[in-house]
Amino acid sequence: MNKILSNNYSIINLYKKSSHKSEIVTQMIYGEGFEIISKSKKWIKIKIKEDKYVGYVKKRKFISYLKPTHKVSVLFANIYKKANFEDKIGRLPYVAKIKVIKINSKFAKFQNKWIEIKNIKPLKYENKDIFKHIRIFRGVKYKWGGKTFEGIDCSALVQLCLNYNNKFCPRDSGAQEKFFKNKINLNNIKKNDIIYWKGHVALALSNKKLIHAYGPLKKTVIMSIPQTIKRIKKSANIEIVSVKRI
Repeated sequence: MNKILSNNYSIINLYKKSSHKSEIVTQMIYGEGFEIISKSKKWIKIKIKEDKYVGYVKKRKFISYLKPTHKVSVLFANIYKKANFEDKIGRLPYVAKIKVIKINSKFAKFQNKWIEIKNIKPLKYENKDIFKHIRIFRGVKYKWGGKTFEGIDCSALVQLCLNYNNKFCPRDSGAQEKFFKNKINLNNIKKNDIIYWKGHVALALSNKKLIHAYGPLKKTVIMSIPQTIKRIKKSANIEIVSVKRI
């Protein structure tokens, strides 16, 4: 078994091939584990521990795997050099994982950095409503392969909420549609059901509305379910593949 490393950078793009001109297939966020499959002079081919996704990243100084204790519970959280609000040194995205080594009244320390306690939860914490946080992405721009506040795609929107609640979810919409087995009729749709088209996915917020990272509108939006079905049929000429219930 290959050695597991931790991503110690906020957001890293994974490319389909070992070139910046290649397609970005997904992103690896802070605290995710990965194993190295192969190396070249400037690139490494990796497999992400959490979802088994394979891609290429530029060579960097990564660290040995750190078993996380907490996760970011907001769209993004500022990180600081010291336990104050003066020395901001970056941001961590939703579901980034950290190993907390010290806590004071307002801040938690990890890897010589500090983060506000209010922006993290213990790793084992789960929401009763699995998709409770999905609305925090409303208005975030659409980005193919993205999975953060800087840009997100449709399948990442679903995956991140499940990952936050310690549930496995494949990265791509087609793999998700095959993975979730409980198929239901569109007429019986309710909150938290997942609607799949070929190459696209949306989450039902009720039996009337859904949320999705929608390429044609270039952002994450809330729309009516009938309006979305009609629009996708008209613009892309594709029908719903299935509706799944978790």
